[in-house]
This record gives sequence, structure tokens and C-alpha cells, in this order.
Amino acid sequence: MSIELYVFPPSPRAFKVMAVANHLGLDCALRMVDFSKGEHKAPDYVALNPNMRMPTLKDGDFVIWESNAINQYLASQKPESGLLPTDEKGRLDVTRWQFWDLAHWDSACAVFVFEYLVKPALLGIHEQDAAALAKGTESFNRAATVLEGQLKGRKYVTGDTLTLADFALGAPLIYADAVHLPLAPYGEIKRWYATLAGLPAWQKTLAQCTARPAATAA
Repeated sequence: MSIELYVFPPSPRAFKVMAVANHLGLDCALRMVDFSKGEHKAPDYVALNPNMRMPTLKDGDFVIWESNAINQYLASQKPESGLLPTDEKGRLDVTRWQFWDLAHWDSACAVFVFEYLVKPALLGIHEQDAAALAKGTESFNRAATVLEGQLKGRKYVTGDTLTLADFALGAPLIYADAVHLPLAPYGEIKRWYATLAGLPAWQKTLAQCTARPAATAA
């Protein structure tokens, strides 16, 4: 049985696991969980993911949720890919940036995704919360300054090799223009993201995601 990925594209958190699976060429079956129809609350799905979020991975009897953990599992299927280094220091460096993603970057970007995409698409609310966006902008600039500095002199986040860190941090930027992320001052981030956007797996995943509304996820 192939690996099953329960996703609601084009959520950035769904995007990142789909993109990694595509990059690795894994045989993954996509199971759509439509938040707009409440499918994330269905008993069968709650039994897989009690958080009622997504993505969720199921591989036979093994079930795991949280997008960055899922990506580590996917990368472990093809360790020769280098997406998750096998040496301890390299692996911890990638994991460090995955943790940083959840603690700082993802939450900052999510404010803009929620205000400009989720609210109108799923909640029917077309007015943005100015106070939330102001706070989100402050958080984004703080995090973006860190990422900008990290990328100077590096092709990818941890060096010259593409890793899971790039998929984690790059995923929210698929909506950079649509949600008005304040990226203008950050030339290194824009240069780096252009490289990611040119990856065949990135383009394939974007094509898989274009027909569905944005979602909240974990």
C-alpha cells in the first residue's frame, strides 16, 4: 500500500508535504480533507488526527501528523536525497530551522494568509483586521531579518544543498503576492524563493493546489 497524505491544498502546510513527496518521487495517494465541508471533523478522520487539522500521513498502520514531522518521515524513505542529512550535526541544523519555522516564521506568515485568503474564502469576511496585520507585520519583519541574514552567501537555508528546511520555510511564500507579504526589503529571501519556485516538484505541487481554497492547518 502506498503512503497516504491527507491534505487540504492549497494550505502552505499541505503544500510543503506534497512538494517533498513530489521531489522524492514517492508513490503517495492524496486524500483530500475539505475543511469547507467539515470533513476534518468526520469520526474516521478524527481517529487519525485528533487535532482535526492536517496534513496527516498514513503508511499502513503507522499514522503521523504535523507537517514537519511528516516531511522527516518522507525524507527517511529516500535518505540518499539529502533532504534530511544523515550526519548528526547536519540533521540537527535542518531540524533547527524546522523548529524555527513553527515558532516564528509560519505564525507570522499565517496572519497574512488568514486575513487575505482564509477569511474571504472560508468565512465570507472581506475586511482585514488592521491591528492583526500590524502585529503580523512586526512579527514577519523580525523573522524575515533572521532568514535574510542566514541566506547571505548560501544558495539554500543550510548551505548549498536543498533540504527540508527550504520546503518548510518556502511553502508560505507561494502566496507572497496574494496576501501582501512585506518582502520588498528582503532581496536574499526573494532570490532564494525564486530558486525554489523553479524546482519541477514545486511547479507540480502548485498545479495540484490551484483549484482549491486556502485552509488553516497544523
